[in-house]
Amino acid sequence: MKSILLREIKSFFGSPIGYLVIAIFLISNGLFLWVFEGEYNILNTGFADLTPFFTLAPWILIFLIPAVTMRSFSDEKKQGTLELLLTKPLSIWQIVNGKFLGALFLIVMAIIPTFIYVMVISRLGMPEGNIDMGSTIGSYFGLLFLIAGYSAIGIFTSTLSENQIVAFIIAVFLCFVFYFGFEGLSAIVPKISSFISSLGMQDHFKSMSRGVLDTRDIIYFSSVTVFFLSLTVYNLKSFKS
Repeated sequence: MKSILLREIKSFFGSPIGYLVIAIFLISNGLFLWVFEGEYNILNTGFADLTPFFTLAPWILIFLIPAVTMRSFSDEKKQGTLELLLTKPLSIWQIVNGKFLGALFLIVMAIIPTFIYVMVISRLGMPEGNIDMGSTIGSYFGLLFLIAGYSAIGIFTSTLSENQIVAFIIAVFLCFVFYFGFEGLSAIVPKISSFISSLGMQDHFKSMSRGVLDTRDIIYFSSVTVFFLSLTVYNLKSFKS
């Protein structure tokens, strides 16, 4: 698995892809949070917290993570190297986990520079340092679990087609459904709205953003991640056979 992980990291940072992903994430967030006028502009909210960032980031990542993962197995299929990859002395789970952790590593690298936002907000608070660190830390943990779920979905869809654009579109659709779809559906069926919304990522992400790391939220995100990674392994086993 280590060899696959290192190969993925090298492919990301040995080409403009890795740097482009990090730059797009930071620039798009920076523009919305500090430059563009609107509801996401932190300077206009009047509150020293990062709620606008944690509201905006999941939507940017819905497009950014599928763009990173769409080539994971689609490219291998297109170039005819998937058969060679599957003959390596590695289990399919090790191959999938290596690809998954490679994508996860790249997105986490894009998240790390945003820690400077915490310092800036802390300085802007009145009095200085007046920031809810509990909810901020909880939101970062929630974002990490959300990234894992998105990445697992993206890795899975990359096994469905050798066309990267098709894999990208399917991944964006599934990420959107799991993040917002259940939340929107809950408004249509008010009698069981709480149950339906609990099936979506947004409900659990918001719960973690309050600063409370509930085991139910951790189990939910872990289950979604493992589920889609398992589907990826199943698809690859079908291809191998």
